[in-house]
Amino acid sequence: MYRLKRTTLRVVCRLSTRLIRFFWEVRDKFLLLLSCDSIRSLYFFCSAINRAVGYSVAWLAMLMVLVQFTVVLLRYIFGYNSIFMQESIFYMHALLFILGAGFTLYQDGHVRVDIFYQSASEKYKACVDLFGVFALLLPFCIMLIVVTIPYVAQSWAVLEGSKETSGIPAVYLLKSSIFAFCGFLILQGIAIVASSILTLMGRSVHER
Repeated sequence: MYRLKRTTLRVVCRLSTRLIRFFWEVRDKFLLLLSCDSIRSLYFFCSAINRAVGYSVAWLAMLMVLVQFTVVLLRYIFGYNSIFMQESIFYMHALLFILGAGFTLYQDGHVRVDIFYQSASEKYKACVDLFGVFALLLPFCIMLIVVTIPYVAQSWAVLEGSKETSGIPAVYLLKSSIFAFCGFLILQGIAIVASSILTLMGRSVHER
């Protein structure tokens, strides 16, 4: 009887131990998957914003060409000069680069000057990207925002417009787009961080 109770107790202890280990393993895997899914969702959220903005402002390139063609046509064929249309070209050119900077970073289209990055492993690239975001991109954007605040505030205080009488009276809005430039870069920087963390975890942003 004593041996039977002892054997039963051992079996129960072993089963309990295995069940506890099983639940802890399931818990850890669930938390890992949840964490990865959250990081992946963050990446897609930030990238989706820059992708939408990038595709939208891309049309400014075509519009800029059409307006420039119209300006030349009106000036040299009909002898009519429009300051408003000429300045609109500068506005579109500026917004194309300012608002499209985040999308360009999303496409990894910025100029890279490196020797080891292209041939390096994915985890090495992830470490380099993390360093680049935290040591270069974010400090630059934050510094630019801080420096730009008085510059933009002064422009808003007087509702700065064109120096030309018939120009576009919205210079203060154009200067304010610097904040959007920083915001979109920071968003994509967060996406890069999320992608790099997943890479270091041995996962991918496109993994299901």
